Amino acid sequence: MKSLLKLFISISIPLIVGFIGSFFTSRSVKTWYLTIKKPFFNPPDWIFAPVWTLLFILMGIAFFIVWTKNFGNRACFILTIYSAQLLLNILWSFFFFKMKNPFLGLIDIIFLLILIFVNVIAFLKINTFAGVLLLPYFLWVSFATILNYSIFILNR
Repeated sequence: MKSLLKLFISISIPLIVGFIGSFFTSRSVKTWYLTIKKPFFNPPDWIFAPVWTLLFILMGIAFFIVWTKNFGNRACFILTIYSAQLLLNILWSFFFFKMKNPFLGLIDIIFLLILIFVNVIAFLKINTFAGVLLLPYFLWVSFATILNYSIFILNR
């Protein structure tokens, strides 16, 4: 029963982060985002919600696995890195969509990508599968970084 509660908490936290980020995103996606220039490889808008939902669930499962391993006896470090990348994830939505500022979004997402990389390595050291579960997140944010950069260049 305690394990199920940990799993629920672990998955809920990143989903809540996504929900918070959606507050900054939802209005701009229907207005400002439609008016800016986007590169040819910009995915269709409908793909973002399911991809992010899946990524947040994978992050939660990875966190749960690491939590069950007592954070590899590095709880402070793991919780700091994990929390920081979740915060930067929210801030990206705020900078890019709420402030309508692709440059600030780009600065944020570069730091986010670095923290995700550190998070992947930290999780891999505790449990290989947990680290592997974060790889789609790293790859998606890598793509998002290129997309953000392209939007910045096209609209400056």
